[in-house]
Amino acid sequence: MSEIESPFKLVGTRVVYDNGWIRVDEDSVIRPGGKEGIFGVVNMKEGSTVLPLTEDQDVFLAREYKYGIGKFSIEAMSGGLDVGEDPTDAAKRELMEELGFKAQQWDYLGYVDPFTTVVRSRNHMFLARGLEQGVAQDDPGEVIETIRLPLSEAVEMVLKAEITHSASCVLILKAHLHLRA
Repeated sequence: MSEIESPFKLVGTRVVYDNGWIRVDEDSVIRPGGKEGIFGVVNMKEGSTVLPLTEDQDVFLAREYKYGIGKFSIEAMSGGLDVGEDPTDAAKRELMEELGFKAQQWDYLGYVDPFTTVVRSRNHMFLARGLEQGVAQDDPGEVIETIRLPLSEAVEMVLKAEITHSASCVLILKAHLHLRA
């Protein structure tokens, strides 16, 4: 936290929990106005989310059980960045691993900060076009059902809260607007 940009003064940080996937810090701060306080901050890897789009405006999504929410979720392809990995390279890797696709065109559609109060985990969003079929690399730790549907139907699913993964929602809506521009 930069004191130049922040109205909070950082007094100290202690790691409360760290399992390699997430680290929880407790920051002691002086709040604006001078009162002491604490913030819990969850630190996670940055990630990339990719929405593959066919020439006929269909998209591929994944239906997968998500332990954290205790139910199946329909999402764009997503994954964490490896140490030193570029967000575009991570998106390309995820597309190949989960669907076995390569793409000729990559449109960067920005990033989201998923839960700005307590989570530090930027997620970069990409639209992949000019798809070429390769061979998927199944992960034995994941059970993923691939869904192909028109982009317009994916937009409706976001609006009806049938797709709730935040980066997927933002990416689907941004892709829809990007393609209309």
